[in-house]
Amino acid sequence: MRKLVHRPLSNVPLPGILSMNSDASAGVAARIASSDSPLVDGRQSETALAIARGTARYLHALGYCVVSELPLPSGRRADLVALGGDGEIIIIEIKSSVADFRADQKWMDYRRHCDRLFFATHAGVPCDTAQVEGVQPYEAIIATATDRGCDLIVMASHGRSGLSAVVLGSVTNKVLTYTKVPVLVVP
Repeated sequence: MRKLVHRPLSNVPLPGILSMNSDASAGVAARIASSDSPLVDGRQSETALAIARGTARYLHALGYCVVSELPLPSGRRADLVALGGDGEIIIIEIKSSVADFRADQKWMDYRRHCDRLFFATHAGVPCDTAQVEGVQPYEAIIATATDRGCDLIVMASHGRSGLSAVVLGSVTNKVLTYTKVPVLVVP
């Protein structure tokens, strides 16, 4: 029997999974997907089921225990929940199209039930990234969001307050101050 070595998820590449916990000052990434419609009767499409199976297998290979369709105390249902050997709880939301990303407004509620939140999608969903150098991170985020016509900027809050926030500055605060694009700050 092959022994699996546990490696923390944050130290390995996650192709097809977009983290909601990324450091805002490290760069700007935008995700754009093709537009097939989600099923109206609430069932998951074959594409979504295939994404869930592949993501679960990947997480199992990393040493995580994975449960699908887990009801949460808030009444929501998480597509996949992974439990690490160190007690880390990860929720992975499966998205098979742009329409699926846009229709789902409940994912923000998942943050209080996990340590990290990810989206998983398929290879047919194009990923458009930007690397901007020579400007302040908040300027790059605002310029990229404006140039690409983004409807929303999602950023992490690092919880700095008081003198630390004033002295060190905050990319999130600067984006909130200077952008006209709506900003969702995720703790």
